[in-house]
Amino acid sequence: MINFINGYFEIAYNMNLIINQKQIILLVLILSSCVTSMSPFEVSKTLPTLTTSRLLSQSQVEDAINTKKCKYLVKGRSYAAPMGLSVKEDLKNGAKGIDEWVTLDGGNSYVLTNYKWIAVDQIGSTQLHIKFNTMVCEQ
Repeated sequence: MINFINGYFEIAYNMNLIINQKQIILLVLILSSCVTSMSPFEVSKTLPTLTTSRLLSQSQVEDAINTKKCKYLVKGRSYAAPMGLSVKEDLKNGAKGIDEWVTLDGGNSYVLTNYKWIAVDQIGSTQLHIKFNTMVCEQ
């Protein structure tokens, strides 16, 4: 009878360790996904690495327009990126949307005019909204 009870306690103890490990993993995942936005510097450094289209700064656009090396295709595009599990995934999804619009418009470049993460529920989930202009530029 004592072996059965000891065995039961051992099983219960091992199950408790497994449950605690799963809780710790879940807590780490939740805490790492609590970051709900990126700084302008982070966006400006990360976004060009995620798009195949060329990101132009506002000053580059002004020079390119004045020298007729680029022209606007569509001004004021907006895109609500599908939600990812992290802000990096949000930005990756946004980059995909930008590239799709640039291609559909017949361009090869874009200028980011605005972006923001908007809260979509009470628990803090956010969705990336991007505004940009599509352009075609000399290569």
